[in-house]
Amino acid sequence: MPKSTEKQETAQHQSKRLSRTPLEKGIHHGKKALSLTVRVGNYIRNIPIIAHFIRATLRFNDRMGNQFGAAITYFSFLSLIPILMLSFAIAGFILASNPDLLAKLINGIANSISDPTLANTLKNSVDTAIKQRTTVGLTGLAIALYSGVNWVSNLRQAILAQFHPVWVRNQEDNEKIYFKYLRDSISLIGLLLALVITLSLTSIAGSAQATIVKMLGLDGIEWLRPSWFLIGLAISISANYLLFLWLFWVLPRHQPERKALLKGTLMAAIGFEALKYIMTMTLPRLANSPSGAAFGSVIGLMTFFYLFARLTLFCAAWIATADNNHKNTE
Repeated sequence: MPKSTEKQETAQHQSKRLSRTPLEKGIHHGKKALSLTVRVGNYIRNIPIIAHFIRATLRFNDRMGNQFGAAITYFSFLSLIPILMLSFAIAGFILASNPDLLAKLINGIANSISDPTLANTLKNSVDTAIKQRTTVGLTGLAIALYSGVNWVSNLRQAILAQFHPVWVRNQEDNEKIYFKYLRDSISLIGLLLALVITLSLTSIAGSAQATIVKMLGLDGIEWLRPSWFLIGLAISISANYLLFLWLFWVLPRHQPERKALLKGTLMAAIGFEALKYIMTMTLPRLANSPSGAAFGSVIGLMTFFYLFARLTLFCAAWIATADNNHKNTE
């Protein structure tokens, strides 16, 4: 092409660009900005960890993670009622076998409450709890077992909804009801054992750490305090890890990909430790307000159960949408 022709085309292009109206210029720059935004968005979405997060979020929402979380919260809070009944029954047995402790409790009620009517009402409540301890205890135990078994079953179904490549009702619904309750009872016992081991590990390790530090005379060294804090944090996260490993590996009776399972369990353990820290900092402040003093414990428990359920189900979705699992389901 002759140079004169190229110069003419360049001149025509420049004249057209200069002759654009402000509206046309704005549209042109808007298109360029939009194109750049799309390219940046596509680049960010293709980052492996962000792409995995997006897949997990889509799986969580598609499999009704919020609704399952609310259902787990409801059943968790409902299960506290028979546990309280059982606790009152145990307290009744302890007081009945220890007259001195019972006398101290009654005298403490009489001395701390100035209203005679209210004091007599509380004394009668204590007497009733002691007299009916067997009935209340057996009733609370039966209801606690029933609600606990159903809670475990609902939690397992919610986790399986995130794990399965295709969300359908599985063959477990066709099991004999007594066999289903037997398996769920064993799962409930396993969960209780996992909780006991987790709490015991955290408590014993924390006490042992404090004792060892005191024996070595290191408790007064200020610059070592962050190290002790990190050690305690690592112990607590390790205990959480065992609990969530049981929830994701044993409870669902489903074997996810091993590497994804370990990573998702670690994420759940760290998230649960952060949740405990936030609740520990928030609940005392909530209890200082007048409404919080009346309903703070209830609101705190429901919030804790709901966030725990959402964390568990989201991490299950994270495990299910790992690269290998995602490629296998496409």
